[in-house]
Amino acid sequence: MSMVDVTGKKEEIRIAEASGFLRLTEDGVNAVKSGESHPQGKGDPIEVAKIAAILAVKKTPELVPHCHPVKITGVDVDVKVLEDGVKMSVRVKSEGKTGVEMDALTGLVVGLVTLWDMVKYAEKDREGQYPHTRIENVRVVEKIIK
Repeated sequence: MSMVDVTGKKEEIRIAEASGFLRLTEDGVNAVKSGESHPQGKGDPIEVAKIAAILAVKKTPELVPHCHPVKITGVDVDVKVLEDGVKMSVRVKSEGKTGVEMDALTGLVVGLVTLWDMVKYAEKDREGQYPHTRIENVRVVEKIIK
């Protein structure tokens, strides 16, 4: 087993954007909108999820075995609250020899999982299950090499 050798590749500006959707109940959406993450107060769900996404982007090579450490030059996290859930996108920019698609995907998924964690109290049914909550449509929207 080996990691792909990128020694001979040229340094370029690389950008990738990933997006996904966290389907929530009406109570979960209201919790996100209100900024109430938990009756005991964990913080604003959207802001905590954005921070988690940025941290995950920076930790991607530690989490995904064959990802190269890259010089991240920017991360933008966008969150839109819709009537049936939350759409999130993570855009990562770097200067280097390899792309940042996995970094954008990792940031996105960790951001969505964090958002779920922040409002899970509002999502559970009477048995403590999550019959309506799900992460959907995770994908790389765009990859750019300049």
